[in-house]
Amino acid sequence: MAIRIVEKDDYAILNYCAKYLARDNADPRHNFFGRWSDSDVRARVAESWRFPLIDGYSDGADFEAGYAFNEVTFVYQDAAAADAAVVGTFANLYEPLPLRRVADTPFFTLSIVVPKGEVHYYKFLVGGRALLDPINPQQKAMDNGVAWSRFFTQLASEPVSLERWEIAILGRLSAHILPFQTEEGRNFLSRFYDGLDAAARSTQYARAYRLDQPVGVVNFIDKLLAREENHRLADYRVCLRLIDRVLRQRNPYVEPALMPKEIYVELYEQMAAGAVPGWSYAEYSNPRFFLQLLRRHVFTGAFSHPKYGGNAGGAAWAYLEEKYRDREGHTLFDWRRIIEKPLGESTEYHG
Repeated sequence: MAIRIVEKDDYAILNYCAKYLARDNADPRHNFFGRWSDSDVRARVAESWRFPLIDGYSDGADFEAGYAFNEVTFVYQDAAAADAAVVGTFANLYEPLPLRRVADTPFFTLSIVVPKGEVHYYKFLVGGRALLDPINPQQKAMDNGVAWSRFFTQLASEPVSLERWEIAILGRLSAHILPFQTEEGRNFLSRFYDGLDAAARSTQYARAYRLDQPVGVVNFIDKLLAREENHRLADYRVCLRLIDRVLRQRNPYVEPALMPKEIYVELYEQMAAGAVPGWSYAEYSNPRFFLQLLRRHVFTGAFSHPKYGGNAGGAAWAYLEEKYRDREGHTLFDWRRIIEKPLGESTEYHG
């Protein structure tokens, strides 16, 4: 497949490297399971999850057309390497894409254009060897057991952190937190999504989640746990397993995802009180803390920019736009005025 390469000057790349990589951290950080080895680059990188860099894309002429794509920038650091390249599922795997050296530095880089909504796997080729990205913490073992580095572009909906049964339980819990399962909320979402024209359905709203995942918050959490808050993935793994166990104890004849709303309401209230019958406090001592963590993630995902995986099609913003109006009927939340096309009307902001 043809790959569009974006030429970026050295200063742009060095700004990224200086901000996230060129730090003399004398105290290597800890991961959840213990200390990284001193040879692990990520032990001394403040925000390794930012790599490769995923950013908005525009050709400088048609910003609305560029909304469907991201600019992906790879950075490889090796002072001893003579050259470097990258291979990945975003291109023909047998065609390495060469990285260029950034000025007189140990950094190599390449920026390409990749469609939004995709998950890809890649490796660096250095001195004839295929290497995982030493900075990016995202990795996945394929069916043959071989590990590849991974990245996803904005609006990706394929699960990368959570299993299907975990996603199903999270969908039920998040529905209780958000207002969209009330009669008013359901009516609004039905009007919002069903009232879209064909063009809107096939572009910015193509990945709208409808009522199974209210405004896409579970997808947002899945992506959040792969990057910014990967350190909280362990909380979700443990607590969702305990919740699954508690629910099965209470109703062994129905899958947790299909249980009546009343069971989830009862569980939610017990978690809020910090007292859940059947909960294994030896495995996770504070169910209330997990509920607070989940609420923070749910509300952040529901009302943040749709590019982060939640607020599908701007539905949550549209809900606030309709709900909060002055006495003359004018909205107090005119979000479309400041958001880029095609989501909004702004010609100044480009996502």
